[in-house]
Amino acid sequence: MNIMVLGSGGREYSIGRMLDKDEAVDKLYFAPGNGATSRLGENIEIKDYNELAQFAVDNEIDLTIVGPEAPLVDGVVDIFKAKGLNIFGPSKEAARLEGSKVYMKNFLAKYNIPTAAYIETDHIETAFKFIDTLTAPIVVKADGLCGGKGVIIAASKDEAKKAVSQMLSGKSFGDAGKNVIVEEFLDGYELSMFAICDGKDYILLPAAQDHKRLLDADKGPNTGGMGAYAPTPLVDEELYQKVKDRIIRPTLDGMQSENAPFEGVLFIGIMVVDNEPITLEFNVRFGDPECEILMPLMLTPASELFYKAATKQLDTLHVSFSNQYAVGVVMASENYPYKSSKPAEIVVDDIVHDEIEQNAHISYAGVSEEDGVLYATGGRVLVCVGVGDSIKQARDRAYMLCGQVHFSGKKLRTDIAYQAL
Repeated sequence: MNIMVLGSGGREYSIGRMLDKDEAVDKLYFAPGNGATSRLGENIEIKDYNELAQFAVDNEIDLTIVGPEAPLVDGVVDIFKAKGLNIFGPSKEAARLEGSKVYMKNFLAKYNIPTAAYIETDHIETAFKFIDTLTAPIVVKADGLCGGKGVIIAASKDEAKKAVSQMLSGKSFGDAGKNVIVEEFLDGYELSMFAICDGKDYILLPAAQDHKRLLDADKGPNTGGMGAYAPTPLVDEELYQKVKDRIIRPTLDGMQSENAPFEGVLFIGIMVVDNEPITLEFNVRFGDPECEILMPLMLTPASELFYKAATKQLDTLHVSFSNQYAVGVVMASENYPYKSSKPAEIVVDDIVHDEIEQNAHISYAGVSEEDGVLYATGGRVLVCVGVGDSIKQARDRAYMLCGQVHFSGKKLRTDIAYQAL
């Protein structure tokens, strides 16, 4: 089987790493990939989606897997399907669940899927009036794609009003913020859940927890994610069942009613309040760094899972997961998330411990390659992933690997998985 992965981050590297070990995969391509994905397959420098689809035809690619949200919202799936190609991901219409927070919140309300009380508006006075009815903290969201940074948790009403003003004026997020959501803050604990969907059927992966803040103890600014672990002990079978019955099933049924069947990864951001799951948001792709810790826990071949989802055959597949735990620690560049950083050579010490060699690995993200040497090129550079029989063992292995990786200005949190430990 020939497979192409669209994207260039740690998420795409992690998917590629699983496919590289998959006996069913003959040839693996990345478009565009990063400096390290070329060690797993072939990087393709084609940006135009129509040209990329033609490349898939010409090279007899059996399956394309889309990693990031932007190509999905832009309609890459529709372009590939028009050429009769198998592609894993939602249509442009279905990708609106992430592409527009207004569409998503209204969808949740229409199909009685539990979510926080909210208002969506492009009118500043309407937003201010609703803010005055709420108790701080207050959540303000930009409507469009903002690279995972379009959500402000305001500590006061004045701060919420300032956030709304900056979004609606275009100052904060440009056109993505010209429509806003203001919603009540939910007090509970947050989870990331991922359902692999084929329009009708789905497979729910083990629940994960992400760490969004830059610094230890959840201090500092929001980021794309500084680490994650899975599965979390904060979820029992009763909670999984509530998520299936109250969120995933009505979402798939609702999207069919909207003539936009949902295929691909449904990423559900959940707040658990008094053991009740409330939907914070939908994304239409794997989270990053959650993908990096979920992939190593899959025992079913990745090619089989993604292919059957893309060809509407999930009802014929039994998926199995490891009983182990995985912890991922993000290493970011010096100036992340404030500004870009100078490229820095990455040095990985020789791994002499069998424990680390066999139970930990690196998923590369913001890296380039020059003469066989990898360089950190800014943002989130890589994820050190540890796997173990307990969360503590997995975490210890991840941090042992972190100690073997060096580049100028590297920054990381030292408390990933603290909620569970």
